[in-house]
Amino acid sequence: MTMTHVLAVAPVSDIERSVAWYELLFGRPADLRPMPGLADWHITTGGWLQVFQDEERAGSTLVNFAVDDLDKALATLSTRGLTAGAIQPGAGGTARFAALTDPDGNRITLIENPAT
Repeated sequence: MTMTHVLAVAPVSDIERSVAWYELLFGRPADLRPMPGLADWHITTGGWLQVFQDEERAGSTLVNFAVDDLDKALATLSTRGLTAGAIQPGAGGTARFAALTDPDGNRITLIENPAT
């Protein structure tokens, strides 16, 4: 079996409110709005985030994004009105991370040096 993409799904209670928030996170509109209640952002060639209206499951997702420069990423998010929690050290002291939550409480964590 060959896998071609990884699609993370963040369930949300209000798609339009959440699309506006994720537009701030990514600094751009969704790449696709293939059907009502769904928005896709193509983060990498094979990695997408889908925001999907599902009130029953809203707020139950954890998504991690690897970033090159955590300080720069957090500064950029701050200019867009998004604030993450404090930077935390990862195991072994080589990685650092900070998390923020979308309007439903889905946790988005930015990680610097996740594989070192």
